[in-house]
Amino acid sequence: MDTMTRTSGTGGATRTARTVGVEEELLLVDPESGRPLSVAGKVLRRTDAPAQRRRVGVPEAGDDSPGGDVGAEMQQQQVETDTPPRRDLEELQDDVEQWRALTVRSAREVGARALAAGTSPLPVRPQPQHDERYQEMTDRYGLTAAEHLLSGCHVHVSVADDEEGVGVLDRVRPWLHALLALSANSPFWQGQDSGYASFRSQAIVRWPSAGPYPAFGSAAAYRRTVEAMVGTEVLLDPDMVYFDARLSQSYPTVEVRVADVCLDARDTVLVAGLGRALVETAAREWAEGRPASEVSTTLLRLASWRAGHDGAGGALLDPGSWEPRPARAVLEALVDHVRPALEDAGDLTRVERGVDRVLTTGNGAGRQRAALERTGRLTDVVAELARVTAGYTD
Repeated sequence: MDTMTRTSGTGGATRTARTVGVEEELLLVDPESGRPLSVAGKVLRRTDAPAQRRRVGVPEAGDDSPGGDVGAEMQQQQVETDTPPRRDLEELQDDVEQWRALTVRSAREVGARALAAGTSPLPVRPQPQHDERYQEMTDRYGLTAAEHLLSGCHVHVSVADDEEGVGVLDRVRPWLHALLALSANSPFWQGQDSGYASFRSQAIVRWPSAGPYPAFGSAAAYRRTVEAMVGTEVLLDPDMVYFDARLSQSYPTVEVRVADVCLDARDTVLVAGLGRALVETAAREWAEGRPASEVSTTLLRLASWRAGHDGAGGALLDPGSWEPRPARAVLEALVDHVRPALEDAGDLTRVERGVDRVLTTGNGAGRQRAALERTGRLTDVVAELARVTAGYTD
């Protein structure tokens, strides 16, 4: 596990901070109509240009270190960025902003705009990439695949091994819906207000393996579950295990997948900081032999539904009682739950200010609806999304 030593924020013993990186899926849209454009291939060719990469201070193509790239996704109207693993959240924010800047610039050069939005505000007919696996997914899963144009934020946090990783997965379950509420950024679907802060969280669970998951107890049990899932032939392969959090197939990390892509890059880093603190807290509980919560997957589904519906502006289910409480109270309880890990990583002040910012000024869903209320035009919502994605947050 890649770690660093830091002095505790309370002046206590030193701890090690786990590395964290993020993947962000970004939409590509027409600057006039606001509708998604099938230009991912053209954008990717420009992001691979060495001169483009040097302009924003990122590695040139061919760098074989983990993370730090822009790649294709299932649909031609979308790309995905990913950062290298970082120990410091300030460095991570620089990475997120740089990769967004590169994607924004490359999109503009082909007559498009890049958006950090969980769903397209305007109606869209997704166009899959010319890829054998994606074509098989489209053939097998019908409308679920044909209508899939969803943008998430995936947080990768380093773990020592699969045993620790599964110990973490079992213990972060009660809190993942709070990350969804913070990140909610997909209120519109096919040109209509969905009634949800995160409609992406509704659309994603049409996939057979997506959403909350049970406790596993051991790495062997986790592997048996994945093998059994693939063995049903409902899933094509292990990459289609779309749990809200899972062991990464590619890196020695826990991958927290529950969040929408955030509109504001600062919120991306907030979700990453809380995700890392959740992993660290859970790993300590596992090492100490503290049992995982016995909450049922059924209750977790209800918690996820409430978080996707209300976002950070309504009520969330409290992991202590599983009854509704104001979102602020539950998010503050989350910070309290991971406070020692935040202090040891030096992240407490940043995270507290970030949570307060989201609760005060709103997340992406709130900002999208506010833009629509001002003018009544979804094209203006798209313009606001493009503006903030490009780094204009005021």
